[in-house]
Amino acid sequence: MNSTIAYIHKWQEALQDEINYLKKFGSTSYSLTNGKLISRSETYNYFFESSYYLNVPIGSLVKIKWGSEKISGRIISSEGKTIIIELQEFIGDDVSDVYINHDPWELLEHLIDRLNELKKNKKKRIRIKRLMNPTMPAKHPIGKMKNHVHELVLRSKYNPVTYVWGPPGTGKTYTLSRVAAHQYFKQKRILILSHSNHAVNVLMHTLLEYIKRKERYHAGDIIRYGSQLEANNQQLSMQQLIEKQDPDLIKKREQLLFEKNGLQQLLISSYSKRDSEALLEIEAKLAKIMMKIRNKEMNLLKEAYVVGTTLAKAATEQAIYEKNFDIVIVDEASMAYVPQIAFAASLGKRIIVCGDFKQLPPIASSHSLMVNEWLKKDIFITSGVADTVNDGELHPHLFLLKQQRRMHPDISSFTNKYIYYSLVDDHQSVLQTRQAIADHAPFETYASILVNTSGSGHYCIKEAGTNSRINIWQLLLSFQMIHEAYLSGVRSIGYVTPYRAQAALMSSLIDDLYENEKMTADIISATVHRFQGSERDMMVFDIVDSAPYARPSFLLSGKESEKLINVAMTRTKGKFIHVANTDFVHHLRADQTLKKLVQFQMKHQRVITQQQIGTWIRHQHPNLRWVHARKLDSIFKDMENARHSITISLPDQTVLPDYWENQMKKSSNRLQLNLITQYKLKAFPDATYLNVAVPFPFVLIDQHILWLGHPLEGMKQVNPPYIAARLQANAVIQQLIKQLSIPALI
Repeated sequence: MNSTIAYIHKWQEALQDEINYLKKFGSTSYSLTNGKLISRSETYNYFFESSYYLNVPIGSLVKIKWGSEKISGRIISSEGKTIIIELQEFIGDDVSDVYINHDPWELLEHLIDRLNELKKNKKKRIRIKRLMNPTMPAKHPIGKMKNHVHELVLRSKYNPVTYVWGPPGTGKTYTLSRVAAHQYFKQKRILILSHSNHAVNVLMHTLLEYIKRKERYHAGDIIRYGSQLEANNQQLSMQQLIEKQDPDLIKKREQLLFEKNGLQQLLISSYSKRDSEALLEIEAKLAKIMMKIRNKEMNLLKEAYVVGTTLAKAATEQAIYEKNFDIVIVDEASMAYVPQIAFAASLGKRIIVCGDFKQLPPIASSHSLMVNEWLKKDIFITSGVADTVNDGELHPHLFLLKQQRRMHPDISSFTNKYIYYSLVDDHQSVLQTRQAIADHAPFETYASILVNTSGSGHYCIKEAGTNSRINIWQLLLSFQMIHEAYLSGVRSIGYVTPYRAQAALMSSLIDDLYENEKMTADIISATVHRFQGSERDMMVFDIVDSAPYARPSFLLSGKESEKLINVAMTRTKGKFIHVANTDFVHHLRADQTLKKLVQFQMKHQRVITQQQIGTWIRHQHPNLRWVHARKLDSIFKDMENARHSITISLPDQTVLPDYWENQMKKSSNRLQLNLITQYKLKAFPDATYLNVAVPFPFVLIDQHILWLGHPLEGMKQVNPPYIAARLQANAVIQQLIKQLSIPALI
């Protein structure tokens, strides 16, 4: 058994290894557009958009560069492809084409400092020891529990550490909010923490609404500390509380900020010593006002009974980490670093740690032994409370939420049995409430369905410069499913995949083809890691992997693959569509989760084959049309109408039929013909031969229209497809050209 001091040394070493790695490799540059000033007080908050999903932790320091200018900022929101940055300086109302550089190690350095302080505090080290080695006997009374909320109240009253195992849809937020309310009614000091702002917001809002319904809420008792506040949480904002207490103070600040902005604009247009001196005078007055506001904030924190913030913010704010709470509640603990949870445990007499060790663990970049041990495993694993689950038992300090209310039973039937050891069951309401979603297209009445792409071709490629994978055929099929669902009335839709490159390509396709629909629907494409914690009415899970690769990647076959597949499945409420090449999946071992899922769906006859594609495609999008693969009129017409160039990929083993050759000759006489092939064709001596390997056939017209799926005889391991796709989506086609590394077309 390790001493607490030994744990702290190991955690600090792991954190320093991660910092060193990030300093060497991790400073990432992101391109941002459409910047707008959205709020101003003592700081300036700017909203930006990106063309891809951003991966910048909340609270991180960044450098903003535009033109020759460079200033520092802090991330206060990072959701999908949008980001909000807090700046100390005004840079204009509208700003475009900026870059941010993210140096993510600063927050880890703060955590190292907090761990150093713990070495000197015996009381706090004892709290950490109980967290890491929960071998003390459970003291809560058995047999007196009225319900699961009451049981958790009793556990957290009699035991210093309570682990809550909350599988998806089992009511973690509801349960934690009720326990927090119970403590609040007893005038206990409560700290609510999570790694994400969104999780804190949801839990704090649920708690507030419950307490208000009980008519026991007093303004200032419950505070959401931090910059990221959703609209429905404004009652918890210190800014709003201060404005009510001292409106004149806030007015003075706003007036000074207005004057400061005006002087800054004057100085930008023409320098004046008088204006410069006036600006310095305003800065001095503003500093005094800000100090008064800061003091009021600290008083509010001191007097509040419930404080909610992120783990990162708690480690940087002295008013929090030097305060002693009666109970600390950590939500989504499985996604936080172990030393973060240990730090949280040191802040309160008792702690509730809630999460799901069957979902994805924390993410760290370094591959050092210490990082692998302490930053890539969750607290349930490292403390040992998850060990007994494999033997069919629960640790004395592990409380399981047993009933899920999110998923249709046809979806949860797999996860309940194969992921959660049949310890979780369905609430009686889920079939009735979720069947209405399952009844929507595509695949009406099915809540869980496998779309089998076996025999469709060698469409899987690696992104240029990375190991991330793309499958354009499965991408288009998946978009068609989203299109069918949207037209049938589904508005909450997610597309999830293990691969960042595929998720980014789908995001571009949705932007291209669904620009107007995004106003009326919540359609998101993301990796499985980014979807953890979210939910949608319908989810499309695209595994991407297929020929020409020999087997699925480590993401789908490694030791964490069970958790990845679990997260992908459990994000949905009423319809789960699994897109996979079953011939490819059969290469996996029988005990691997992906293979179990495919076999489970096939056993229960929840499968759509490649031959059935034409039966479920009912609505043609103007920019994505599907035709029978043997009917060539449409593609030949496009070739005849080409203006500049036609590019055709002819993979190895392809035999070109006469009717294709004749059509190509007609086109080559008047425009540029590019051929991707390993050998020159006698019929086309003047064609431009592109020296690049592409594993699947395609026809690209004017770099504007892409055709996939037409049969080209002779290719090994490929059955003639039954349907072909015609795509017009400039951004996606250009990205695909780039990924295929076709230099002549880039």
